[in-house]
Order: sequence, then structure tokens, then C-alpha cells
Amino acid sequence: MHGWLPLTVQIVAGLVLVLAVGWRTRRWRLVWLPLAAIVGIAAAWYAQWSISDGGLADDPAPHQLWVWIAVTILAAVVAVIGWRGARWWRRGVSVLAIPLCALATALMLNLWVGYFPTVQTALNQLTAGPLPDQTDRATVTQMVVRHAIPAKGTVVPVTIPSDASHFAHRDELVYLPPAYYATNPPPKLPTVMMIGGEFNTPADWLRAGNAIKTIDDFATAHQGNAPVFVFVDSGGAFNNDTECVNGPRGNSADHLTKDVVPFMVSNFGVSPNRANWGVVGWSMGGTCAVDLTAMHPDMFSTFEDIAGDFAPNSGTKAQTITRLFGGNAAAYTSFDPAAVISKHGAYQSVSGWFAISGNPPAQRPPPAVIDAGDQTSAANALCGVGSVNGINCAVIAQPGKHDWPFAARAFAAALPWLAGQIGTPDIPSVPMPVPPVRPPGPVTIAAAGRPPGVR
Repeated sequence: MHGWLPLTVQIVAGLVLVLAVGWRTRRWRLVWLPLAAIVGIAAAWYAQWSISDGGLADDPAPHQLWVWIAVTILAAVVAVIGWRGARWWRRGVSVLAIPLCALATALMLNLWVGYFPTVQTALNQLTAGPLPDQTDRATVTQMVVRHAIPAKGTVVPVTIPSDASHFAHRDELVYLPPAYYATNPPPKLPTVMMIGGEFNTPADWLRAGNAIKTIDDFATAHQGNAPVFVFVDSGGAFNNDTECVNGPRGNSADHLTKDVVPFMVSNFGVSPNRANWGVVGWSMGGTCAVDLTAMHPDMFSTFEDIAGDFAPNSGTKAQTITRLFGGNAAAYTSFDPAAVISKHGAYQSVSGWFAISGNPPAQRPPPAVIDAGDQTSAANALCGVGSVNGINCAVIAQPGKHDWPFAARAFAAALPWLAGQIGTPDIPSVPMPVPPVRPPGPVTIAAAGRPPGVR
């Protein structure tokens, strides 16, 4: 998806559109074609404004995305207003130009967010194809009884009851490492909760984030030992941005803590000890990872925040309070990680890895004023606040941009530390690659809306 395909589609779409537009009449060139262009440009502007106003972004989008949005709408207008009087072949290419331009737009969007790294990934996602290592609960039960230890882990779809949260959610997924099948009943292994980005499905970490191969490779290198992983549904729908809080968009936080954790303990026999539970999140999910651990240190001891925000974010702070909390500012504060950490005070045996994209000097004291819309500022600020309250944390930078391929690399980089930190059998505890951040003093957080770039 990042090779020859996007360029080829753009070239073909451009050529077909040129044929669709044609030279035609003077009135066509001076009136109707400029009108189609104006409509297309207006649509592109509206799309950009909506993304910015809706708080959906971190990194700026490629300029080609806005160009192709405008061109797609232009192609649609050309097909409609140019239909009458056009020859049959021009009508045909006019219709063909619309899906081709739309495909070019989709490829530019994917280039921005890295949601589908390959064509096969896209086909599997769009057709709900089987996941790597997928099996079912009945097979898992039989394997446990027979002590049938597989060469790789297994992925099991689960339907977790929402009796405590009443949160409407989709089926979720559980990864069981080979070590899970070593005894009957299975060993009480540590568990990692995996949370995706704002627009997500529970399978995103497995498909776009390449998590199964990463975990399988880790387990293979450690005689089948790895944590259990549960890939949760924090949104309930692809475009429902809950930020893992309780509010008008659903009780997502309660689902993750009151539904998922007890289900994993009772149904898969994992360890209930908070020292054996971690949370990993990407983008919005990174904010969730910090928030869940800060709010529930009795439940989670370790987190990895991959390019998350400073706090739950659905636009500006005022917009976030309205959209996520129904206008309740006190509820917002109760889910603000910095406020929660400061109010809690000294934490015991809590650790966090803040992964940021790019090449800035990661370990630096936060500036006096923090830009809450910038991942680097947010990570350094949160780690600074956490450090003075007993959370052992570090901000680790590596090359990349705000997309799924970066999230996949960041997860792979932190996995050995994470597995050791939560007590995975026969996995040694390893330090983070850099020392913790220690801020020189208090900081001020400047609330900011998120600039263009999908999170």
C-alpha cells in the first residue's frame, strides 16, 4: 500500500478524469467546469475543517489527500452536469472516473494513517477474513485437556458480557501463548490489555499492528512463554470516540475494568494480581493506557502509551467536555491523567513507557508551558508528573510518523520490557532504555485542539 499501487491508481484516475472532462463547448469550459472545481474545493475544505474541528488528528495529512477529495467531488459533478449531450463513451468514462478518484483518495488516506500496510491486510479486514492463529473456545478447551502445546499462540474470539457497564460492544479477541497449554488447568499467566486508536475494531492491533507475529516471535524466542493478550473494544463502533471514559458515548471505562478484567480471570484463569496486568494503547488508546493505570493502580501496574494525548481529547478542551462528558467539567477532571496522578500522590510499583514518533531528544524536562495537542509535550509532561508521584517512566523516541506501522514498531520495542515487568514466567526483568524524566518544577498545561492528522 506504500509502493507502486497508490501512484498507479492516481495516474489511471487522472487520465480517465481528463477523458471524462474533455474540451466540449465554450460554455462547458467557462461555466460548468469552473463550477465543478469550486464544489470540489469547497468539499475538500469542509473535510479538512471537520477533521480539525472534530479533534480527529495529530499529524498533518499529505496534501494529495485534500487534492483527491476535491478531484473526486469534481468527477461526480462532471458526471452529473455533463451527462446530457455527452456521447456514450464519455458517459462511461465519467462514471468510471468517480470510483477511481475515490480509490485514489482512500489510498492517500491510508498513506496518512497506515491502517492497511498491504493489500492482503485490506482484503482480510474488509471481508472479515480469518485472523492469524485463530481458533475457537472448544478447540482451546480440548488442547488444554490434551496438553497439546502449539508451536505458536492461538487467537480466540470472545463475547464478553457487559453486565456491569451496559456498554454495547463488539466481540473481542484473546491471544493465548503456547505456555498457556502446558498444564490443566492453565497457569495463571500475566495479561496485557491492548487498545487501538480512535477509529478502530478489536482486530486492528492484529491486522494493522502486526501484533500476533510480534508476540509469536517473542514466545518462540522464549520457549513458548509470553503474556496473555486481550484485544478490547473501547468504542463499540468504528467511529465512536469514547477515549475510554464513561459518558454520553457509553461506559467504556467501566467495560474495560468491570467487564473485561473479571471475564479474563474467571474464563481464562489468568492472574488477578495487579502486578501481572499491563495496558498498551496506540494514539487514543495510549491516552487510555495512562488513564486506566493512573485511575486503577489496584488493577494495573504497567502501561505503554504509544503517541497518546495529554488527556481525553475530542477537540478543544471545551468541546471535549461537551462531547465526552455532557458538559460535566468535574467528570472531565476525574479522567484527566495528570489531575488523577497528582491527586493520588505516591504510587507503588507502577511503570510506564511513553513511545513517541520522530527524533527529538526524548529525555528532557518539560517546558514551563505544555502544548496538550503535541505527543512529545504530552509524553514528557505526563512522565514528569508521574515521576514525582512514584511512577517509574521514560519517554522513548524512534523514527516514524503517527501511523500504524510506527505503533507496531513501538509495541515490538517495548514487549521484552513489558513482559518482564508484569512477571511473565522465565522472562527476565529488563530496564527501559533510558532513565526516568525528572521535571525541575511545576508546569502549566495549555489546552490545544488537535491539528490535522488522524489519530
